[in-house]
Parts: sequence; structure tokens; C-alpha cells
Amino acid sequence: MDILGSAGTINVQGEQQQKLDVLANEVMKEAFCHTGRVSLMASEEEEDPIPADAAAGKYVVLFDPLDGSSNIDVNVSIGTIFSIHRRVSGDGCGNLVDCLQRGREQVAAGYVIYGSSTVMVYSAGNGVHCFTLDPVIGEFRLINHDVATPRTGKYYSINESNYTRWSAGYQKIVRCFKGVDGDGHGKNARYIGSLVADFHRNLLAGGIFMYPADTKSPNGKLRLLYEASPLAFVAEQAGGAASDGTTPILDIEPKKLHQRTPLVIGSRDDVAFVERTLREVEAAG
Repeated sequence: MDILGSAGTINVQGEQQQKLDVLANEVMKEAFCHTGRVSLMASEEEEDPIPADAAAGKYVVLFDPLDGSSNIDVNVSIGTIFSIHRRVSGDGCGNLVDCLQRGREQVAAGYVIYGSSTVMVYSAGNGVHCFTLDPVIGEFRLINHDVATPRTGKYYSINESNYTRWSAGYQKIVRCFKGVDGDGHGKNARYIGSLVADFHRNLLAGGIFMYPADTKSPNGKLRLLYEASPLAFVAEQAGGAASDGTTPILDIEPKKLHQRTPLVIGSRDDVAFVERTLREVEAAG
């Protein structure tokens, strides 16, 4: 099956689509379209919401069908992220209002990571649970019940090639995590370049992932509804935290379907340290 390489198309985000991006998007739509429970879908790969077959469906599903797709051809772990909301409109198959809900309104969220095994991490608001796919029976088996992420982590994950484009606050934070500046915050750098993979490691082992706004992307680069919000839901349910640097991700009111945001997510004390340092540096001018 010809699934590697570029599809030769550009998605709504202005990004080059890979063949697996296109395939994953179609698989996700097909999976949710005929359940009878989903009235509307939204994909990171498509400009507008996608009606499902069930106009009476109670739920709306938003998803990033294939996170980290730039790593496909080099066999690095990639994943799928999803967010589920209750429908709030009453007309037809739903509309944009159903998609533009705060993260606090999610009824469930999670992701699937495709690595040495296929693992699904899921929360319906009562803790976080991990399942692994058993290929013999074609079902997911529970492997980790009620995941609790450490309050302080040993890893930090950020694309340091963007260092010169960051604010002074983020530059100081990374120096602190390196142990060069500040006291007691030395961590190990781990950056895969697939959000799902970096988040999954930090969720289990403890750590923080950061993708700040910078001079090239002043509004941040990651998508609020498809990436930041569902992972923030998982993080908080596991005892962690997620922020845009000042505001909890789950409290942000979405204005656009493909809205972008800075993201700081992971161990609770580490996220608090980032927020505190940003305030201090800004106050100092």
C-alpha cells in the first residue's frame, strides 16, 4: 500500500499533507459518521465542520487525525488526538457553535499513540486510563488505571532551535531547566517533535512540554481545539496542568475553528513555575 511521502496537497493550516494525513482523516470520518451518536465532526485537516449521518446525535467530535505527520517517513511515534463535546445546538446536524466550546465543557478526550505498541489514553472526566491494542483479539486492554502524573517532572520538551525568537521569559525558563540560571530546576531535555509522543512520555514519567508564541508565530502554532484542549483535559485529569502561559487552556473561549495557541503542559509544579517566571520577567521589564 502506497502510504509514505507527500500527498502533493496543502491542508487548511497551510501545511503540506502527507499521504497518511489524508488516509487518517478519511478513516476518522468514516469511523464516527455512522455511529448514530455523533451529529457533527471537525478535523484539523478540513476548513469547515463535517456533518455526520445522525442529525439526532448528541455529540460533537473534534480531532487531529495524525499528529506529528512530518515524522511518518522516519518511523518516529505519531498519534491521533480527539475531543468530545455534547451538542448544544438544536438544528439539523449541528453548527459551528457546537464546536466552539471551552475545554471545560468536554465530556471526554484522549489520544492514540502509534509506537512500539498502539496505546490509547482516555479520560471521561473520572481519571485517565491507558489501554494497549491486542492485535490477536483486535481489542484494547487496560494496562494503566487512573494515571497520576508526577507534580514535578524530570524532563523538559521544547524546540530549542526557536530560542532566538522567544520572549525573554521563555529564554530564562529554558536556562533554568538546563540548570544554567536559577536554582534547583535542572532537567533533562527530551524533544521528539511529535506532540503526542512528547506529551505521553511526560504524562507517565513527569515533565513539561512547551510550544510558546514567538516572533514567527505570535499567536502560537498549536491548534486550541484539536491539540491543546483535549491534551489539557487529559493533563488535568491526571493531576497535571496546561496553560497558554497565563490562562488555563481549558478556560480559553474559542473564537475560531482553527484557532492557535501557545501551550505549556505537563507536571503541575513545572507549569506553575513557567507561569510565575513569565510574570516576573514581564514585571521586571
